[in-house]
Amino acid sequence: MASLAGDPAQRVEQLIVLTERLTAYLTAELKAFEARRPQDAAANSAETARLANLYRHESMRIRADPGLIAGAPLARRQKLVQATKTFDAVLQRHGRALAAAKTVTEGLVKAIAEEVASHRRRMVAYGPKAVQGRGDASAITLNRRA
Repeated sequence: MASLAGDPAQRVEQLIVLTERLTAYLTAELKAFEARRPQDAAANSAETARLANLYRHESMRIRADPGLIAGAPLARRQKLVQATKTFDAVLQRHGRALAAAKTVTEGLVKAIAEEVASHRRRMVAYGPKAVQGRGDASAITLNRRA
């Protein structure tokens, strides 16, 4: 993965652009989740993941060596701080939206699985109407750790 390059001023400018682009992608995904259209959020997921990985990589580099941006003009560093705060706020809302979507999806899968199981023939073990059980051959697998 390519990292940002250049002098501190260029690096800060690149970080601002990266942070704002990532924030825009996450905002679009967030709007899709809030509109209950998670399928629309998937449209740019590859680019969002690429930008997020680049952001993570560059954030770690700067955390390890703050000198990479120390020489940049104060106004631009402050703009980077503001862009990062905006990104963090959107990221928190995005996380809540994902958690809500996950809860709804898991609830739907569980409800469907329970409905399917309730419509299966019940095994009668004794008497003239006894039927042999075939065991549970569920077509739906529930994973509580999803």
